[in-house]
Amino acid sequence: MTLTKHERFSLDFRPERLRRLLDFDVDLGEAFRIEELQDGGDFVVRAELPGIDPDKDLEVTLADHVLRVVAHRTERSEAKGKEGYRSEFRYGELMRELPLPLGSNEPGVSAAYKDGILEIRVPVSQETKPPVTRVPVTAS
Repeated sequence: MTLTKHERFSLDFRPERLRRLLDFDVDLGEAFRIEELQDGGDFVVRAELPGIDPDKDLEVTLADHVLRVVAHRTERSEAKGKEGYRSEFRYGELMRELPLPLGSNEPGVSAAYKDGILEIRVPVSQETKPPVTRVPVTAS
């Protein structure tokens, strides 16, 4: 029995080959998943950052009411199987910038990393409405 080109491709097409074909994660400006929520008097940001060392690979900064989280990733994976050995290295920098809500108390910000999740808590005062300034209008 002779197989067509399509049938030969179908027989030889394994899920691992599809994964490799679609694996184009090169970390060029890639972001990471976050969630933002209000917890009592705190604005809380949770970032999904598995596999990093918070002492070496994580930087959290505040400037001009913007929270900036930068994570440096170095990841290595190896696979040994019947088909041989495969090793991959990935390096990259992940970054997110989030505007802080009005009334944020920047000196009171805290951050903790546990089980691959970075949690940042920003105290927010109850007075979140900006003051209203009346602007006089002159007639011409």
